[in-house]
This record gives sequence, structure tokens and C-alpha cells, in this order.
Amino acid sequence: MVRTTSWISRRTALRGAGAVVSLPWLEAMGPRMAWAEGGTAETAAPNRMAFLYVPNGINMTDWTPQQEGAEFQLPEILKPLEPLQSKLQVLSGLTADKARAHGDGGGDHARALSAFLTGSQALKTDGTNIRLGVSVDQAAAARIGDRTRLSSLEIGCEHGAMAGNCDSGYSCVYSSTMAWRSATQPLPKEVNPKLVFDRMFGADQSPDRARRDARRRSILDYVREDSKHLSLQLTPGDNRKLDEYFTAIREIELRIERVEKLPPVKTPDYPVPAGVPAEYETHIRLMCDLVALAFQSDVTRVVTFVLANEGSNRPYPFIEVPEGHHDLSHHGNDTGKKEKIRKINLFHIRQLSWLLEKLNSIQEGTGTLLDHCMVAYGSGIHDGNAHNHEDLPLLLAGGGCGTLTPGRHVKFASETPLSNLWLSMLARMEVSWDQIGDSTGPLSGL
Repeated sequence: MVRTTSWISRRTALRGAGAVVSLPWLEAMGPRMAWAEGGTAETAAPNRMAFLYVPNGINMTDWTPQQEGAEFQLPEILKPLEPLQSKLQVLSGLTADKARAHGDGGGDHARALSAFLTGSQALKTDGTNIRLGVSVDQAAAARIGDRTRLSSLEIGCEHGAMAGNCDSGYSCVYSSTMAWRSATQPLPKEVNPKLVFDRMFGADQSPDRARRDARRRSILDYVREDSKHLSLQLTPGDNRKLDEYFTAIREIELRIERVEKLPPVKTPDYPVPAGVPAEYETHIRLMCDLVALAFQSDVTRVVTFVLANEGSNRPYPFIEVPEGHHDLSHHGNDTGKKEKIRKINLFHIRQLSWLLEKLNSIQEGTGTLLDHCMVAYGSGIHDGNAHNHEDLPLLLAGGGCGTLTPGRHVKFASETPLSNLWLSMLARMEVSWDQIGDSTGPLSGL
């Protein structure tokens, strides 16, 4: 049947038996106009922002390009991103000043993560009187969160304590939490992919839900009637897009089911968290696919993803690094230890590449989902041996709905606040925010 000329609301969702499935962007939702051309909230491609964090610094010799501008070569650690170099910016020169001690002594790991998105100095305490500042993701969520099912999504791959002393007198919450709704309200991350999926799509905690889980039916089964009705209103192109979207949902459901049935794999000196994939790479990539699905379905436009807690001592035996990450980061310029740090850095970049390739494979209007995203990736520590916080390793991927100029290595003046980057990203989300922590103004040249 040919669709009528009436438009479908961007907020349309499929519903049934307690399940809710948001929809990807469809032609039937109205004409698409680029954000930069002044589209309205209903007709413009929505911009999204994701923040990915890796701990313990980077082997910067193999990270920083030698050339500035568009004619730059990706160093060894960044080589997996070569297919998407034209959609990527390497940013140099940015500093997280509030991760420095400023008289508070040790605790660089706790300060590195806590200051990363807040630009604020953490109150040194291992008690309940924690204090920090609002993170950039929550600034965005406060302004645009009411446009989506979830105002923001906080995920990770390592459990983290919300209390106790984890780093030189700093509360564990500082080392494990990136998102802060207020100075005293950290938002804990979810590490279980099944619970992330349930939060995105669904379900209440009623006995009906328990019975559904027991039967292991797909969430798509519960919205089938609604989807059939919607299909009659769509063009063939929209129906193909909907089929692709449903296929992606079902593939993730099946992967979660398979992971839950696998026996735990013993990793030397590292307890496997209950309820999550035993293999770290499987865990990360499943979470990456959930990020892509969250953006594709417009469940949320704001995501934070902590790949490992700051100061993590996770070993990486599957890439021939049996030692703990944090222990190795204190390399003392030992060539062998630095080589193992390089392997860990390269492993993490391969996971970023997985996410970016996924986003770039999803067509959205005349571009891809990656064209309508801003994905920031980095660490709050430059070099783990020095515990320094200037010239941080940072990448910014995506087109930001035409508001970014990717494909370049951009070098900013020394000591430029990292928070200035966050202000710049907020502006591209059409969010007006006076200051993020120690920010002094938006960056030019992005």
C-alpha cells in the first residue's frame, strides 16, 4: 500500500505487552534538513554525543601525528581507524587542569576520570561527602533529555564501587563514574548488556515481564501487531529501513542470550563479573552495538561509556599482556613495558573502530549515523608513568550534523582547557550552557 501524505510523528513508538520500541528516522517523519541549515527540532537530523573513556594514559609516541591539518598520517596506535580517517579529528594540546593535585597530593587516577567531563576538582574524601561538578553529558541531558525515551545512558565494562577509598584517599566513585548530574549526584554506569537493553526498550518489573523472560521471546514479538499497522503507512524504502532496524535488534537479543548461556572463562587474577560476557572484547563490542542501536532508535542522544575504570589493573592475556594495566603504566621508560602498553592502547582503539564502523554503516537520510554524531574518545592522563594531565590523548569522530570539519589533526595552544571542547560540543547540540568546570569559551577550528 502506498503511504498517504500525512506525516508520522518523530516520537512514534511501537508498543505492546509492556514493551516499547522507538523507531529509527523514516522518510514518513518529514523532510530531512541539515542542522547547520537551520532545520527545526522535528525536521532536522538529530545530533548525538558519546564520550568513551580509557584509563591509565597512552603511549603517546605512537599516538600523536607528526603533521597538522588534513595531510596527516595516522600513527601506529591509530592505524585501525584509517578507513574512517576522513571522519575523524585527532586533537592535541588540551589539558584537564582540575585533574592535577593543586595541593591535594596523590590521587591522579581518581581526579583524571572525575575531572574529564566536569572540568572540576574533586573534593578529596573517601566518605559520603563527595563533591565535584556537572558533567557535559548531563548538561546536554538537562536541556534535550525530554526529547527522547532516556535523557542519557551511562554504561561501562567494569563494576565500580560507589564508596570507600580507591586512590590515595579519594572515594571509589571518582575512579569509576564519568557522569555527574550535580556536584553531589554521580550517575553509576550499567555494565550488564541485558539490563542496558531492557532499559532502552522496555520493560517493567511486573510478573508479566518475568514470564516473558522465561519464554525468551523477542521484544519484537510484543510489538508485532503495532508494526504491521505502521507498515501499511510506509513507503517501500521506509519498510526496508524498518526491517534492517528490527534485524539489528534481534541480533543483539540473540547475542545477549548466547552470552548468558556460556560458561564463565577463568582469567588469571581477575574475577569475571557476574551477568556480563566473560570475554572483555565481546563485552565491549556488545555495548558498542547497544550505543549504535540507542542512537539509531533515538532512545537517547547522550551516552557515556567507561571502557575500564581509571586505575584499572585488568590484565590482557588475550593480546599477550598477562600483567595488570595499571602496573604496566608505571613503566619507568622500560621498553618492554611500553610495548605492552602500546598493545593495550591498540586493543582499545580497535574497539572504537568497531563502534565507528557500526555507526558509519547505518544509513540516515543522505548520510550515515556517524555523520550525525560526535564521538569523543580519550583519557584524563597523558602518560601513566608521569601521571600528567596536559596534552591529553583525544579523538573526536563524526560530522556533528555538518557542524564539524573532520579528517584533520588539530593542535591547540598549550594548556587549553579540555572543557572548552565540551562547550563546543554542547553548542552543536543546540544547548546553551555558560560554563563547564574550568572552561573559558568554545574552541574555534573544529
